[in-house]
Amino acid sequence: MSNKINPINAILRDHSIMILDGALATELEQHGCELDDPLWSARVLLENPELIYQVHSDYFRAGADCTITASYQATIDGFSMRGIREKEALELIKKTVLLARRARDDFWKEEMQTIRPKPLVAASIGPYGAYLADGSEYVGNYGVTDETLAEFHRSRMSALIDAGADLLAFETIPSLQEAKVLDSLLKEFPETYAWLTFSLKNEKAISDGTLLEECSRVFEDSKQIVAIGINCVPVSFVTESINVLSANTKKPIIVYPNSGETYNPETKTWHGQESCNGLEYESKEWYHAGARIIGGCCRTAPHHIEEISKKWRPSED
Repeated sequence: MSNKINPINAILRDHSIMILDGALATELEQHGCELDDPLWSARVLLENPELIYQVHSDYFRAGADCTITASYQATIDGFSMRGIREKEALELIKKTVLLARRARDDFWKEEMQTIRPKPLVAASIGPYGAYLADGSEYVGNYGVTDETLAEFHRSRMSALIDAGADLLAFETIPSLQEAKVLDSLLKEFPETYAWLTFSLKNEKAISDGTLLEECSRVFEDSKQIVAIGINCVPVSFVTESINVLSANTKKPIIVYPNSGETYNPETKTWHGQESCNGLEYESKEWYHAGARIIGGCCRTAPHHIEEISKKWRPSED
């Protein structure tokens, strides 16, 4: 590992929490994008990339210390199914970072307050199952080899790092097997840090059924995975999951759940209502349970992140 500074620790040294952004894809839908497509938010890279820039900008203005790129479902395999060759696919993957960096840098030029940290760009590495676009990312039992997973992830990771991401976001990971492969691949890029967040089956187990307790212990000695937690989960799971994590890891705990609605991967629709409490209230409970990096996932919006920011950064008002 190099002497490069861990960007998460750099923020947490000076602030109680690091504030993440909220949903990208469902926010793009609010801007009129049609995402019922195997490429999901990556489709917007092809059709209207400036909207991605706009959503990143909205989250920075809402108070986010970190934005997550539109690369969750941007993969060479996925683009090839659309007739896009590897070279162009890699440029599109890099573009997700360039859009986020431009939004960050443009925002930072406008920002006159020195109390807030310069925001980070985290490059999203979604799971193998996301590329399959059949709900597999919520189950995780792919039935493929470690080599298949490594081959799938390696070139995308390399492209995102080359484009200048501050760190990687291994997110919505449903299986311990895939998490181990990603951690192993990370060693091929010794100057790169990442966070690792799992999708959940319940409060104590990730989607493939492995106990969250075991998952947190497996990566405790990983020097490059610098935060561990959960994302794309119901709000009701979060506090108990943090309790499990905090008992088994010394790494910063990261949580960014959905709004409270439930997703049906077969119909690709959302049902139910948002959590009755705002994220600013929930975030206080999560902080006391041990979380230090907090944001939102599907169906959350800039106003949710602004609520968290006002709660945790009142001196900036």
